[in-house]
Amino acid sequence: MTLGKGLGSIGHKDLFKIAIPIMIANVSTPLIGVVDTIIIGRVPDPALIGSVAIASLIFTFIYWGFGFLRMGTAGLTSQAAGANDQEEIRSTLGRSALLAIIIGLALIALQHPISELSFYLIHGSPRVELLANEYFDIRIWSAPATLTNYVLIGWLIAIGKARHALALQLLLNVSNMLLDILFVLGLNMGVKGVALGTLLSEYGAAGAGIVIVLMIQNRLAGAWDIKRILAKQKMIKNLSVNADILVRSLALIVVFTWFTASSAAFGDTVLAANAVLLHFMTVSAYFLDGIAFATEKFIGESVGKNSSRHFSDAAKLTTMWAGGVATVISISLLIYGPDIIDFITVDNSIRETAKEYVIFAALTPLIGVWCFQLDGIFIGATATALMRNSMLVSTLLFFITWKSLEDLGNLGLWIALLSHFFYRTLTMYLQLPKVIGAITEYKVSRD
Repeated sequence: MTLGKGLGSIGHKDLFKIAIPIMIANVSTPLIGVVDTIIIGRVPDPALIGSVAIASLIFTFIYWGFGFLRMGTAGLTSQAAGANDQEEIRSTLGRSALLAIIIGLALIALQHPISELSFYLIHGSPRVELLANEYFDIRIWSAPATLTNYVLIGWLIAIGKARHALALQLLLNVSNMLLDILFVLGLNMGVKGVALGTLLSEYGAAGAGIVIVLMIQNRLAGAWDIKRILAKQKMIKNLSVNADILVRSLALIVVFTWFTASSAAFGDTVLAANAVLLHFMTVSAYFLDGIAFATEKFIGESVGKNSSRHFSDAAKLTTMWAGGVATVISISLLIYGPDIIDFITVDNSIRETAKEYVIFAALTPLIGVWCFQLDGIFIGATATALMRNSMLVSTLLFFITWKSLEDLGNLGLWIALLSHFFYRTLTMYLQLPKVIGAITEYKVSRD
């Protein structure tokens, strides 16, 4: 099979045009935290690093919960693109952007209770919390821009402009790094400088993204129509899809929070070892997400086209590549995982413990890739209620599994986590026939 030839209506090049830019963008994202730490670490005050770490973690959890803005926008826009409904492509962007701005402004309005709850749950020394609060009070004002960027990236991916999405992500990351250097090392602003750099880079990326999107919009048929953007049924559909994905994301956060909390109960060494191994899982997800994003786009288009053949081609091609990439990642982690662990930490007890469980982290891509793919299919088909229900059932089964294996300690915890991926795959696979039916349902609702 030669490069560029795919399964029927979709080729390998079509997949790579979406997946590779997203993989590059994903890999560049964690560099922000690394550079923030390196730059603030040049100032001789340990409390600065701790405060940035705590405050960044808070925003990671806040914004992770609103990842539905990207996923929901991508699914709905892909369907409109598949149907060649150019006015709906435009209107979907308008609805999602409006929702992002409203949520962003709400976060700013609620910043004080959010801050109090966050620092109640995450403790630090008085000086660390004081500095972390300074970071929080500045960065929270970036919420409308951050969430708007989610929408813009999801929309660009859905219409096949993944390179533009990559450019925006790189602009955000590079500008943040440069501003950190200016404010922290150049102007000696400390933690406030790091927060201000992130704030300005988010608004800069949002501004550039809006300009790019408006230029693309000018080539679409029709014009902005506020009545269509605010159409009741369309707004309900948009809110419903996003609410389903939000619940799904919160359930996933609960699982990983419980995993971390349970790790801590086994002592500092196990906690540190599991944290190292979770980095393996995170990096794997960066690569697999690129294919999952492409899956959302192609499946959404197939629903918009009312084409079962396109649906089948998209599912087969993306799943084939996802499985291949996951296999390579798993084998690589099995072979090189111990060396990577030695590089990450010099503590022998942490090294030994991490190596004892590295096989579970290495198997995660191979076991988890199938539910990642099904997530992409369900989101592309906007069968988000089924995906939400699957996640809730799988989360319940995770806790049942963990409780039954609790006596095994950390071994039982890892088995429960891998079982969670299996439960998600099984529960979604059993509902796949309903998702395929979404092709006909979309045609009826559009007509």
